[in-house]
Parts: sequence; structure tokens; C-alpha cells
Amino acid sequence: MRISLKEKVGYGLGDMASSMFWKLFGTYLLFFYTDIMGLAASAVGTLFLVTRIWDTLFDPVVGVLADRTTSRYGRFRPYLLYLAIPFGLTGILTFTVPSLGPQASLVYAYITYSLMMMVYSLINVPYASLLGVISDDARERNTLAAFRMAFAFIGSLVALALIEPLVHYFSGRSTEVAGWQRAVSAIALICVILFLTCFSWVKERVVPTPGVKPALKDDLKDLLANRPWWILLGAGIAALVFNSVRDGATIYYFKYFVGQSIAFETGNIHISWSTLYLITGQAANIIGVILAAAVGNKWGKKTIYLLAMLGAGLLSIFFYWLDKQQLMLIFVFQFLISVCAGIIFPLLWSMYADIADYSEWKNGRRATGLIFSSSSMSQKFGWTIGGALTGWLLGAFGFKANEAQEPGAMQGIVYMMSFLPAAGAFISALLIAVYPLSENKIHTITSELQANRK
Repeated sequence: MRISLKEKVGYGLGDMASSMFWKLFGTYLLFFYTDIMGLAASAVGTLFLVTRIWDTLFDPVVGVLADRTTSRYGRFRPYLLYLAIPFGLTGILTFTVPSLGPQASLVYAYITYSLMMMVYSLINVPYASLLGVISDDARERNTLAAFRMAFAFIGSLVALALIEPLVHYFSGRSTEVAGWQRAVSAIALICVILFLTCFSWVKERVVPTPGVKPALKDDLKDLLANRPWWILLGAGIAALVFNSVRDGATIYYFKYFVGQSIAFETGNIHISWSTLYLITGQAANIIGVILAAAVGNKWGKKTIYLLAMLGAGLLSIFFYWLDKQQLMLIFVFQFLISVCAGIIFPLLWSMYADIADYSEWKNGRRATGLIFSSSSMSQKFGWTIGGALTGWLLGAFGFKANEAQEPGAMQGIVYMMSFLPAAGAFISALLIAVYPLSENKIHTITSELQANRK
């Protein structure tokens, strides 16, 4: 069955909402905690590790709940309807600075960030699972995944383009602390509207094999024995380490290493070089996403993923030798690396849908929510490792907020833009090289499942 353009766009709008906050967390939250709230970088690294590990373990719980949800809206769509507003409100609280001392502020950060990540799981895991039930056609899933990731990167692009100008605008009318809160409030409102639109425009069509009632212990047993799932889990974690370390270090790279803050300014609005750099990356990601469906359908998801990760790793290594005066080359490498990164993510999500089919084909039971929760889990676990590493490494290199950096700290920031993310890219490529589900295998599985469901 062919999916309408409206429904593909509607599905993409859901990840546009998720990605707006995801990008704010990955790019600005460490900076917000250290330079705005005044927390120590090493303490923030530990905060990221503790809260994100808990949230990572929470994802499978949400997947199990979603698989067993029954409503007139389906299994997964109700979560978009009921969690949209809580998602926006907790996002605002996360970027709010309390009038408390340093220790109490750290506790506040633990509470609000943990709550935000739990709400994120409750809405994002069911949203991701929709990819497995909108259509059972592998090519349509590739297209849906491409729409999803295109809108995800558009959301990230919008968030990056808006956040610093909005913060600067609102800070001029009040304080920098209030500027952050009001800027994030504007983005939160957009996210709520996008989630509700996604709920309205998409439909659930694929149902489990008739007569099969899922048992949790059987679902978990199937998952743990699923070799392709383990491989894809590791590849996804490594890819997110690659992305999160680069994103987390970007603001520091431009503020302290490049040393050029404002690219241009008009009235009460200014655009920084770091914002332009990040926007360049998001635009390149979108190009990668657009390429992903076409090249993935032609040469296979596994082959294209492998080549893209190898390219991203090699380019990241070369990034190390760029001088701070070579702004043009810095932006060129950002563009090329981000095209490679953009290619892999729609392929990754489509491969998780294939794994849901593989599990049903092999075991006679379908656990779409549980399997897609694992993809969210890998995303967050990779983000956890990358975010914690970023904070810890800054502390270990001797970083001091809002001060001139020592040579060791400066060198460390450059490593975090080059060799360290490259290691994540190469690990992801190595794992995907042994991924066993070929395009021919998936085609056979899909055909047999369609016959069984009929």
C-alpha cells in the first residue's frame, strides 16, 4: 500500500518536534549548565551519565507498555496526543535557572532533566514505533524513515537558527537567564503543535499475526536472542557517540579555540559563527537524508551505512589539522562530515523496522514497541556516553568557564572535534560490517509475513 504525501509529512513532523529539543540538549545544555547556571563541567558530566542511564533503561519499559496499549487511536498514537503538552512544559523547566545555591541548583538540574528525559521516552518511543505499523513495505519504510529524518534535521536546523537570536533578543529586554527561558518557551510551543499534527495525520495499519498474544518474558527472550538487534544496537550507540561529542564540543571550539564569536549583527539580533557552523551541519544532514532513501534502495542499507561512517571518521581525523584562521575549510569539513552523518540515521531506523519483521518471522511474535524502544535506548545511551565524556574531558583537560584556556584545555577541545568522534564512527562501521540482514533476506521475510497475516 502506498502512503500519501500528507501522512509521510505528518510522520516527519513528529521527529521534527523531538529533534528540536534533542538538538538543544546535545548542543547547548552542557554550555547552559556550565556558563549560565554556573555548574562545574565534571559535575554536569556525572549528571548526564546518571540521568541518561536511568532514562535509557526506562525506554524498554515504555516499549512494553506501548505494545500492550489498546485504544480507539491504536497502540502508539495516543502517546503523541496525551504527552505533547507535558513535553513542552518539562523542556521549559529544564532551561530554567532556579534562585538557589550551587548544590541546590545541581539537585534541581538532576530532577528537571530526569523528568524531561522520561517524558521524552514516553512520547518518542511510541512515535518511533509507528514506523513499523504505518506500512509493512520495506521501500515505503525507507521513504518514511527518510521523511522522518529530513524533518528531524529541519527541526534541528530551526532550533539552532532560533535559539541564540531569541536568547539575545529576550536577554536585551531582561536578563540572560530569562532570555534562555523565554527562548525555549517559544520553541516548546512549536513542538507541541507539531506533535498534535503528527497524531492527527498518521494511521496505524500493521497488526500482529492473528491469534498471537504477547507475553513479556517471551518478548524479552526473543529480543535478547536477536543477533541483528545486538549488532544494530552497538552501531547506533557508536554513531551517537560520534555525533554527541562533536555537537557538545562545538560551542567551546568556537568560543575558546577559534575565538571569533559574532559573524554578523543587526539591531538586537546577532548570529554567531558557532550558530552558522551548526546550521551548516543541519543543512548538510538534510542533504544526506535525501540521498539515503535513493542510494539505500539501490545499493542496500548496509553498504551505504558502512561507507558513510567510514567517510565521516576519516574526515573527522583530517579536521584536527585545520587552523583556527581557516574558517572556510572548517565549514567545508563540517558540511562533508554532516552529509555522511545524515545518510546513516534514516537507514538505521529503517533497519530497526526490518528487525521487528525478522523477530516476528523467526518467533511468530511481534514486539514493535520493544524493538523500537531499543533504538531509542541506543540513541540515548550513545548520547549518554558522548555527553558524559564531553563534560569529563573538559574537566580533565583543565577547562574553566568564561576564562582564557590553558594550552592543554585548548588541545583537548580540538581532540573532541576530531579524533574522539572519529573513533565512534569507525566502531559503528565495524559493527555494521557484520550485520546479517541483507536486502534479499528482508524481501523474503516480508513476503512470508504478508502471506501469514492474510
